[in-house]
Order: sequence, then C-alpha cells, then structure tokens
Amino acid sequence: MASSFSFDSLNQAQRQAVGALDGPVMILAGAGTGKTRTVTCRIAHMLEKKIPPAEILAVTFTNKAASEMRERIGGMVSKKAAGEMTVCTFHSLCVRLLRGGIDKLGYKKNFSICSHSDQVGLMKQLLVRMGGSSEKVKPETVLGAISNAKNKGIDPATLDDDYFANLSVAYQNELRAQNAVDFDDLLLFGEKILREHDDVRDMFRQRFTRVTVDEFQDTNALQMQLLQQLVGPPYHVCVVGDDDQSIYGWRGAEVANILEFERFFDNPKIIRLEENYRSTHAVLHTANSLIKHNRGRREKILRSTRKGGDPVRIVAMPGDDEEAEFIAEEILAGKGAVGRNWEDFAVLFRTNGQSRKLELALRERKIPYRMVGAQSFYDRREVRDVLAYAQLLASPDADVPLLRILNAPNRGIGQSSAVLATEWSRDHHESVWQALCDPNFTYSLGAKTRHAIEEFVALIAGAKNRIELNHENPADVLHGLIKEIEYLPWIERGCKTDNERQQRGEGIQMVIDSLRAHAAKGKKLQSFLDDSALASDREDDDLEKKQGATLITLHASKGLEFPIVFLVGLEEGFLPHTRSIAEGTKDEERRLLYVGITRAQDNLTMTYCSKRIKWGQETGCQPSSFIGELDDEHIDFTTYDDILGAEPSSDELDNFFGNLKGMLNDI
Repeated sequence: MASSFSFDSLNQAQRQAVGALDGPVMILAGAGTGKTRTVTCRIAHMLEKKIPPAEILAVTFTNKAASEMRERIGGMVSKKAAGEMTVCTFHSLCVRLLRGGIDKLGYKKNFSICSHSDQVGLMKQLLVRMGGSSEKVKPETVLGAISNAKNKGIDPATLDDDYFANLSVAYQNELRAQNAVDFDDLLLFGEKILREHDDVRDMFRQRFTRVTVDEFQDTNALQMQLLQQLVGPPYHVCVVGDDDQSIYGWRGAEVANILEFERFFDNPKIIRLEENYRSTHAVLHTANSLIKHNRGRREKILRSTRKGGDPVRIVAMPGDDEEAEFIAEEILAGKGAVGRNWEDFAVLFRTNGQSRKLELALRERKIPYRMVGAQSFYDRREVRDVLAYAQLLASPDADVPLLRILNAPNRGIGQSSAVLATEWSRDHHESVWQALCDPNFTYSLGAKTRHAIEEFVALIAGAKNRIELNHENPADVLHGLIKEIEYLPWIERGCKTDNERQQRGEGIQMVIDSLRAHAAKGKKLQSFLDDSALASDREDDDLEKKQGATLITLHASKGLEFPIVFLVGLEEGFLPHTRSIAEGTKDEERRLLYVGITRAQDNLTMTYCSKRIKWGQETGCQPSSFIGELDDEHIDFTTYDDILGAEPSSDELDNFFGNLKGMLNDI
C-alpha cells in the first residue's frame, strides 16, 4: 500500500522510531522535535509493511489532536486506508467499548453521558437533599474529589471525608438510576469490562493489533490500566511523550507511567528525539539548564537546528502595572518590524488573574488579542437544551436531559412536579419518562399539570416516531420540534442585547446543521450525541479562528509555539506556585516553566516584579528560585528603568520613522 513519506526526509532518530514497528516502543519526543510527523510517518510505514489499517489504533488526549492526526495520516496514505484506521481519544474509545458491552455491568445500552454542567446540577440536588447547602460545600469540590479518586483507581466511597464518601455513593446511585455515566466512568467501566470479561478483551485485542498512544506523559493510573488490558502479547504498543512536559499532575497524570514504562511492558525499545526545529540555540540552552535540576527524569538534551539567536531577556519590573505596559509597548513596537503579525506575539502566565492588567494595557493601545479559555460552545445554555431534546428523540428514558428541558420553554410543569416524577420513578424502579407516561402517577397531579405532561409526552413520542417509523431525517425532525415549541422566542426573551439574541439563534442552528452533516454520512442519532458529549470535554480552543496577540496560561500553551514570547510573573509564590512548595511538587512547576520557555521560536523575554497588587493589597515579591538555576551564558539580565533610559538603536529609530511615515501617508 503506497504512502507519501520517505525515510530521507527524517533525521536519524526519527528514522529509527518510524522503523521500530514490533514489540513495546517508547519514543521520548522533546519539545519541537517533530513528534507528530514521526508518529504519522510510523503509521504510514505500518501500511507499507502490509499491516491492515483496521487493526491500527492511535489514541490521543483531545478531539483536536485526534482530528489533526487523522488529517496528517490522510495526507500520507489512501483515503480508504485512513478511513479504516481508528484515531480517537481515550474517552471515545471507551464509548465504543461500552455501547457494545455496558449491559454486562447492569446498565442499559442506551446510556447517556453526563456533561459537566449536568454533573454540577445533580450534585447541587444531592447537597440540598443531604444537608450540604448548610455546610457551604461547593458541588465542584465534591465532584473534583470523586473524579480524582476514580482516576487513581480508588473507590470514591472510601474517601477519607465521610460526608464526601456518602455523597459519592448517592451520586453514583443517582447516575445509575438515570442510566447515565460521567466522563470518568467511561474509562473506569471500559477498563472493568476488559479486565473482567475475557471475550470482550480478546475481541478488542484481535481488532487492534497495533496501538499508539500520544502525549503519554499525560496518562493517569486508570488509563495505564486500560492500556494494559487493551494490549496483549506480543505487545505491539508505541507510546510517545516527554516526561519533561508532564504538567498535569494536579489532574491525576502520573509521570511514573513514562518514567517506569519498563514496569508495565518488558524490555521496550527507547528512542530519543532531541533535534529541535522550533527554537534558537539561546532559548534551548536556557531550557536545558533549567530542566536538568529535576530528579529522576529520562535524560535528554534538546539541540537546536537553528544556530545563534538573540539572548533570552530577564527583566526586573517595579510592579505589575509597569510589567503590563512594558509588554504592550514591546508588542506595539515589534509589530512595526518587517513582516510581523499580531499573532506572532504571545504572553504566558501562571494564573488567570494575571491577565487582567495585560488585557487593559492591550486595549488602551488598541492591540487586538485572543484569550484562550473562553466558555466552551457546548457549555452554552441553548446548545445544551437543544442537545437534550435530541437525546430524548434517541432515548426518552434518559432522565438527565429529560429533567433539563421538562419545563424549557415553560409549559406548566414546575419544579415540584419534576421532583414528584423523579421520586415516583425511583420508588417504582423506572425512568422519569415512564412515570410521565403512567396514569397512576399523572392522576395524582392537578388537571392543569396532567394536561401539560400529556401534551409533552405526545410531542416527544410523535417526533421520535417520525425518525424511527417514517425514517425522516433527524435534523429536520429536531428543527421542526424546536420551532413548534417556540424555543428560540422563549430564550430570546431573556437576552439583554441583540448580539446575545443572535448568538443564541446561531448556537441552535449550529447544532441542527451539525446533526444534518452527521446524518448525511449515514450515522445514527445516538452516535451524533456521543460525539457531542465527548466534544464538550475538550479544552482546546481553536486559536487559528481568532486573531490578535495571544494571552494564555502556561498549562494551555503546551503544544503551541510563537515567534515572540513574553513569560510574566517569575516570582516565588507564582512560579513556583505557593501550593507546590507546600505539597512538594516543585518539580512539576519546573516542568511548567520549561514548557513555557520552549514555546518561543525566535525571542523570549521573562519578567518578575518587586511588588504586585494581590486581593487589592500591594504585596512585595521575591524573584523565582528558578531564575538562579538558569545558566546565564545566553541570558541578558536587565531592568525596566535600564530599558526606558537606554538610547534607541538605529533599528528602533528606523522602525519609528517608518511607522510615522506610514501614519502620515494614511492621513
């Protein structure tokens, strides 16, 4: 099977990685070393070696990474072969597994996947029911503790805090009663089915004989267990990652998975990619000098293919006002350089709170910018509502979406009726939908409410029949249903601006268009709902669709690169963060700074302040202890006052007069 890559286009280590197809393989891919190219070439090479494409599985962490890898592979091999491979996230792999076998765990196959907002809503109800509202417990705190336990393979019912343990039992019982699972359950139940049911495990092992896992340093204990169940002898598994970029320990990622890979899969081939195509020698030398202070890491030294480069600047700032203004002025001046775009500039920071003054300084100078981490499309109210209606058309027995839209728009079925229906369904071991269809329940309500419920049941049942019996396009049916219930006019009534009204309408239309495109590929409604639920878990905003300089947290910057980077707040307590010093996770903070440094392609400036405003109070700051660990061979230490007092260089004067001339020509 022909593919369009050649060994000649790869460096020696990449060639070795692409050629190592059998047995366990670990590719240690340093920042900017052509990791994605190596992985896609390796998969293309499998096809050349006549490995059937349907037996190839590549697992990534985000939907965006999966679609990028799919696209890259599609550009190298035939469309048919690319279509037969499975490239997906851990969560979507488990959905496939569970759609076929969750009944072995006592669930029905038409289970629904709880979104984060559904989980929060459910936990709020449980807190009220179990006295948590008086204890001022936040639902997110409890959910975080449950999620942490699940990902470490610990039963949340055994949490040290008895109240949290009881809440976790009630939460899991509630999910089970509603035939719903959360994101962590997808992994937990997927691993459990493979471990406990030989027939399912053997079927998946025969189906996927070649498994590749990207960003392996981000895997947690549960994902490692899942991988061990999925891969059987002769263990054709390839993991790709970089322990130096393991920065998600707070989310359960286990750097031990990559550091102790030999413990899980015997005698692996270990290949190091160390040639960096992204950054200058000055940037990489500084990054290498920092990361070598971490203990127990896998030894690797990044080497630049780009010689020289400007020194890395470390600038001492009087305060955070000056820091923000300095960076904004530098971006403004840098934009005047030949061929520079706003998108070439990025400002990286440790915590979200640091962005406020930077935003103000950019706005004052009318510098366009893009913030990473805005509200996800799938968190928008109208999107969740329309998806809930779609879920009912696939399976009315799904309690979570049903309760979400039972009175949206208002149809005379109040909160008290919803609570009664939920309690009835629990007492009679049936779904809320079955309760609403049961005259024994509805005749216990007032005539007005009973009539409203009967109309609602007829509406959903009629729409469902149009899809299942008349074989109508589900997108047309959903569109008709949303129109019939006058959902858009109802939600528009709560909008404060025309822009918000327009956004609501566009959100609804995008869901329907997306379903139509899905149906055009011959896919079922349930598969669309699974994809949507998984997409709502994504963290990667599509930067390419936005314009301007980038403001981004260090955590969100992993995997990205920018020609000119400003890394702010290099102070003890910010980086390393106070919490890490107390918890003994300073190594992870060092890796976080290493990730930040290696985002820079051409120029890197790092800043620290003598004072900062925290909680409305001026607070004195100390330079980060990490600064003392950096080799200063390629570092220029300077201060805000020195830069302001410096004579302008001839280049700066040329830029100034060039910009002035351009402005005068425009007038």
